[in-house]
Amino acid sequence: MHPELQQFNEICEQLEEGTLRVAEPDHDDWTVHPTIKSAILLGFKHGVLHEMSQGVFNFWEKDSLTVRKFSESDRVRIVPGGSSVRRGAYLAPGVIMMPPSYVNIGAYVDEGSMIDSHVLVGSCAQIGKRVHLSAGVQIGGVLEPVGARPVIIEDDVFVGGNAGIFEGVRVCRGAVIASGVTLNASTALYDATSGNLLRADAQGCLTIPSNAVVVAGSRPIRKGPGAEDGIQLYTPVIVKYRDDKTDQSLILEDWLR
Repeated sequence: MHPELQQFNEICEQLEEGTLRVAEPDHDDWTVHPTIKSAILLGFKHGVLHEMSQGVFNFWEKDSLTVRKFSESDRVRIVPGGSSVRRGAYLAPGVIMMPPSYVNIGAYVDEGSMIDSHVLVGSCAQIGKRVHLSAGVQIGGVLEPVGARPVIIEDDVFVGGNAGIFEGVRVCRGAVIASGVTLNASTALYDATSGNLLRADAQGCLTIPSNAVVVAGSRPIRKGPGAEDGIQLYTPVIVKYRDDKTDQSLILEDWLR
């Protein structure tokens, strides 16, 4: 076996055990480990295209990038119906995955989180504890460039149906992202509680504050022909910060878990 492929296999084992992470919390920020991303890319480099067909379904993939297998000891609930988890991804005990959904290599999904139907958790995405990813949510993946910050969703976040959260976004603890909201590093976010317009920082990270409730919105173009024609720019809006009433509306029935 090529030494780099051996390194890839060892990294994948540690990622699946949750003992290694592509990114991890560091006080009030997150630290990204580019060397782990580089090791993941070795699996793509050295893998050989291989048939992985099952029954009438025909699949071809690099032989180094297989589907992850789970056992009862993992205590992960993957409901039948077409979901898959790529090797090198971590699902903590208590995670529920509804069909069909997909978790890509390098992703980390922490305890008690719900991955609903038609959800994509992209490569290297970091999902915290008790997060709810509603049906149709897209969490972007970031493998290259290796130093880029993956999508980070912290503990107790609720993401509504068909929302999309992509490269360069950190959603802090307890935030609520309403259905249909799209966020990436180039998105301008308006805080209606303060009148401030929030943008990505110097490192290219757009941070959604803790407990913020974000809905889809727009703002008018102020200058040029667009202003004359009444054109609006997509701008998600923080309408308030999470309170007891919001919490009650987001309670998930314990018996589902």
